[in-house]
Amino acid sequence: MELRDLLALLRRHTLAVQATVSAAGQPQAAVVGVAFTDDFEVIFDTLRSTRKFQNLCRDPKVSLVIGGWQEGDERTVQIEGQADEPVGGELDFIRSSYYAAHPDGAKRASWPGLTYVRVRPTWIRYSDYNANPPQIIEYGAEQLALYKMTG
Repeated sequence: MELRDLLALLRRHTLAVQATVSAAGQPQAAVVGVAFTDDFEVIFDTLRSTRKFQNLCRDPKVSLVIGGWQEGDERTVQIEGQADEPVGGELDFIRSSYYAAHPDGAKRASWPGLTYVRVRPTWIRYSDYNANPPQIIEYGAEQLALYKMTG
């Protein structure tokens, strides 16, 4: 699968399972609403009081799983990356990207403690178990950087 096709597939999904690690080293996962930039950055909003946000402040490593929830469609995308909390012009861009996928997100913007998280992927794995044999493709940081430069 070409990266541009993978991006189109990702954008058909608005939910992901994201996983972080607690201060005690325990895995913690949650379903989040997501949006994707042209550079495969994953955007979600959350409250600063959540475990996921506290975990990411301490350790910005995060993983996400997208897809595989619809009966008859056994395609998933796993993403590993580094999370940050954009500010200024980057925040404006991230917010607009998120609102494009989640128009209701603007209603939450006034919630106390709401913030936006951006995940910059370092590794992506596409798995298609609809195919026989299954198609599994991994994209590393170098391939993602090259795509970002050439689109």
